[in-house]
Amino acid sequence: MIKTLSKIYQFSGKMQGTMKKAILFSVLHSLFDMMSFGALAMVFSGLTDGFTTSMIWMIFGITLASMLLKIYCSYISDFGKVQIGYFMCAEKRIHIGDRMKYMPMGYFNDHNLGNLTSVVTTTMGDIENNASMVLTNILGGYIHAAIITIVMLCIDWRIGLTILCGILLFTWCIGRLQKKSETVSPQRQQAQEALVSNVLEYVQGMLIVKSFNLGQNSNSKMRQAILDSKDKNLKLERTFVPYNMLQQIILYGTSILVIVEGLYFYLNGTMALSICLLMTVASFMLFSQLQSAGNTSALLRLLDVSIDKVNEIDKTPVMDEHGKPVKPENYNIVFDDVSFSYGEHQVLDHVSLTIPERTVTAIVGPSGAGKSTLCNLIARFWDVDGGKITIGGVDVRDYTLDSLLTNISEVFQKVYLFADTIENNIKFGNPAASHEEVVKAAQKACCHEFIMSLPDGYGTVIREGGATLSGGEKQRISIARAILKDAPIIILDEATSSVDPENENLLMGAIAELTKNKTVIMIAHRLKTVRNADQILVLSGGHIVQTGKHEDLIRQPGIYADFIGIRKKAIGWKLK
Repeated sequence: MIKTLSKIYQFSGKMQGTMKKAILFSVLHSLFDMMSFGALAMVFSGLTDGFTTSMIWMIFGITLASMLLKIYCSYISDFGKVQIGYFMCAEKRIHIGDRMKYMPMGYFNDHNLGNLTSVVTTTMGDIENNASMVLTNILGGYIHAAIITIVMLCIDWRIGLTILCGILLFTWCIGRLQKKSETVSPQRQQAQEALVSNVLEYVQGMLIVKSFNLGQNSNSKMRQAILDSKDKNLKLERTFVPYNMLQQIILYGTSILVIVEGLYFYLNGTMALSICLLMTVASFMLFSQLQSAGNTSALLRLLDVSIDKVNEIDKTPVMDEHGKPVKPENYNIVFDDVSFSYGEHQVLDHVSLTIPERTVTAIVGPSGAGKSTLCNLIARFWDVDGGKITIGGVDVRDYTLDSLLTNISEVFQKVYLFADTIENNIKFGNPAASHEEVVKAAQKACCHEFIMSLPDGYGTVIREGGATLSGGEKQRISIARAILKDAPIIILDEATSSVDPENENLLMGAIAELTKNKTVIMIAHRLKTVRNADQILVLSGGHIVQTGKHEDLIRQPGIYADFIGIRKKAIGWKLK
């Protein structure tokens, strides 16, 4: 229990000061609660020995002060609990988002979207709603119990020992509950992750579900995940309920025992009537906060598992630990004996090449040859297994990721746009850009006209992924984004492969604007895209098998000549 409470405290980060304050005011609440016992003692003393006017005013003053001070302390403590939960989880979510930018892409391949989403939603939600409450309730409850025990030992050591035994028995019960939940809590956590993962998969695959009329069979995994989540949550509750009942029995049993002892000691003449009455009334108030601590203690193990799950992300390697901000003297890109594998599947095998600055390099080759991988290694989405890649003579691993990616703009085949305005999507290239600069970039990318035809122009909010725009429109917005960034190195990953001829002409104009005076690496399969490149690299089987200009390679027997021949036949086909 102490280990988990310490873990919650460490997890609270910058909110540790607020947490200390909440605990302090919880302790003060307990101390001021003791003032009520003092007032009660005076009342019972007056009942047996008679009241004086000053005594009545003193009882009134103590009771009023106790009530007002407890209300104030409760306000500070309760507000602190809420503040801690939301602020510490907001801080952690931002931290996770920032860290993800520096993780190798392999992490996202090994951990599906559902797991990551579950961590920042369901898992963090459990922590957000419960962590600070559990910590302050348990510490506050035990501090309150300790103060009561000390006071009762001072009033009557026999009653004090009874209360102490009840608290120790209660603590043993909590320990047994924690032991029992060690198995069930991780199972519940895994079920929640599976639920989020399967729901996301079902929603993202809705187009396929509808297209193939899969009907009831399509969501069997999701239905099973829902049922598993229900079963694991019920199992968790069934584990907790018997121990929660036992906790109640221990606390109520101890209270009853205090009443019985008080009456017994009064009857045998070893306790004054006023103290006996005080013990009788106090027995109903002794364990109010400890009871609250017992109710929340069931969540300790669940929070322990949740915090471990979130902290696992901090254990993943990042790619920016030893980098330094670098501004290269030139933008020559050199692959020096580079090898790279996805797991056991080798994609690049001892590849060496040079891409001079302010030249256009086209990369062609069969599917799976490693073209996209080669480009992504330049941007350091992954790290090479062997050899090195340099930009301006500096190994990309010696850059900070920020200083490296400042020099690179990528236009992908599959463009992702965020659920935001068109202007803000373009501003991803340069968040500090003015509206005029956004418009200028859009004009260069040949997308200004279609943007202005939309209901709210640049303020038009598009749906997630750019679902309300055509493929060509999305591509031109992504090019506008890259133009606004104005990076010296441009990587085009089959940017025109899936658009219609009309949009392709507009895209080619946009790409021409984007690539002026830049170092350009393009992956393309269309003749008009590659024929004017300064050099063409033909990649196959993880090796560069041909290098040269179009005019030279077309005369050589090999993959490139075959590639061009197939493209020409495809362009000239007719129906007969």
